[in-house]
Amino acid sequence: MRRIQVLALLAAALPAWCAQPVRARQAMVVAREAHATSVGLDVLRGGGNAVDAAVAVGFALAVTHPAAGNIGGGGFMLVRLANGRAVFLDFRERAPLKASRDMYLDASGKATQESVTGYRASAVPGTVRGFDYALRRYGRKSWAEMVRPAVKLASQGFRFLNARRNP
Repeated sequence: MRRIQVLALLAAALPAWCAQPVRARQAMVVAREAHATSVGLDVLRGGGNAVDAAVAVGFALAVTHPAAGNIGGGGFMLVRLANGRAVFLDFRERAPLKASRDMYLDASGKATQESVTGYRASAVPGTVRGFDYALRRYGRKSWAEMVRPAVKLASQGFRFLNARRNP
């Protein structure tokens, strides 16, 4: 019984901002960082579609929350079109053209540290190209319009917002 009381007290002490289900009639933007969420909402309010918002949010996150994975890496995008058809975009990073199957093996065929350390461990990022393709194929807005909010955040700076508040 005492254990249940302790658990009940702990549950009651959880902050009110814990994730709650949210429903929206037409559109929704969710991002780990509040500025990026605002960027996506602004895009939708300005007549952009979900792909436009996703690209703008991705660039904003590259500035405000780079640990989210961003323009230096790769990603995926799942797009559901108005007709119900789904499209999957894969823009993961790739190995350079000169890479070979055995480039990380030593003479005896054992793995070396070069796959994790040094210049040969890096890949060619795919995010920017993937965002470009998504915008050209499925977006409504221009590249410049979708990059502009991230440029503004980077050049003018931004105040860190606690996850408990919206901007």
